[in-house]
Amino acid sequence: MTKEGNGRPHRVTSIDVAERAGVSQSTVSRALSGSETITEATRRRVEQAAAELGYHVNMRAAGLRKGETGTIAIVVIGRDGQGPAAINPFYYSLLGSTCAAAAERGYEALVSFQAKEDELFGHYVGRRQADGVVVIGTATNRPAWDYFREVAAGSDAIAFWGSPFDDAVWVRSDNAEGGRLAVERLVAGGAKDIVFVGDPNSSQKQFRERYEGYRVAMEKAGLAVRDPAIAKGEDRVSQGRSSVGQLCDSGEKFDGLFFACDAMALGALEELSSRGVDVPGKVGVVGFDGLGSGEFSSPPLTTVEPDFAEAGRLLVETALAGEGERAERRVPVRLVERSSAK
Repeated sequence: MTKEGNGRPHRVTSIDVAERAGVSQSTVSRALSGSETITEATRRRVEQAAAELGYHVNMRAAGLRKGETGTIAIVVIGRDGQGPAAINPFYYSLLGSTCAAAAERGYEALVSFQAKEDELFGHYVGRRQADGVVVIGTATNRPAWDYFREVAAGSDAIAFWGSPFDDAVWVRSDNAEGGRLAVERLVAGGAKDIVFVGDPNSSQKQFRERYEGYRVAMEKAGLAVRDPAIAKGEDRVSQGRSSVGQLCDSGEKFDGLFFACDAMALGALEELSSRGVDVPGKVGVVGFDGLGSGEFSSPPLTTVEPDFAEAGRLLVETALAGEGERAERRVPVRLVERSSAK
């Protein structure tokens, strides 16, 4: 801004820049938007004039004039009746990487946490609040997923992580590969009686894929495929405790445990410790999700971790891609070595 003769501040406009640079207003607009129709000498003159006057292009307004918002909406689905603090930390890691990926592409992130059926909203693109929508979160909130499934039916600019259905565009970890890595790691430590812990028939489709990876790897190793250990509980941690308690009480032989998610594995480690079961001496444990908290469990949890940066990039890329440009995306995974598997 500059001062007018009456002392009031004057907002610098493209007209002021045009006068200073000795060009037309349209030339200023084209020069500052990167148009190839402007010579380099003229562009430098305009940029110098803009800098001297303190003029900055309103990129958001420019985007709106072109039908773009410069924003991507990210919806995190939680459980009805529970606040954001109860959301699985995995989704916060994914949220962070998605926001970072949006920023790298020059987009602002509009984040909302949604759970209550009567407060769901996903029409950000239709109302020109965002250019694309990313939906991530727990598959246990079926009304929320049904709602966003309907939103996706009328919009191409939406991508999902954690959805319990396959008829919309999704991005997921390479879960089967993760199951293979987990089993091979336990086998390398001498385990032969390996149990998968989690319900393959739940709404969490990734659990089924991880179990399939477990099954294929067990068969390849010439080991007996066990029925999955399934237990009930209010949350994943309590399910992990309960499942291990049932296994121990049943008298079944096991020397390796592959958990469908880290939260269950962390609960199981607590239960095994309370029962005096040596991990990894007697039982090897591997989780899935790459939760940072696993580094501080006792012992630190060996886990399969998705490439969070790649997951965020693919979610943003998929949500912003045009019709016919997208396909289901798989995010690579890696084994994070800690101390719960020998």
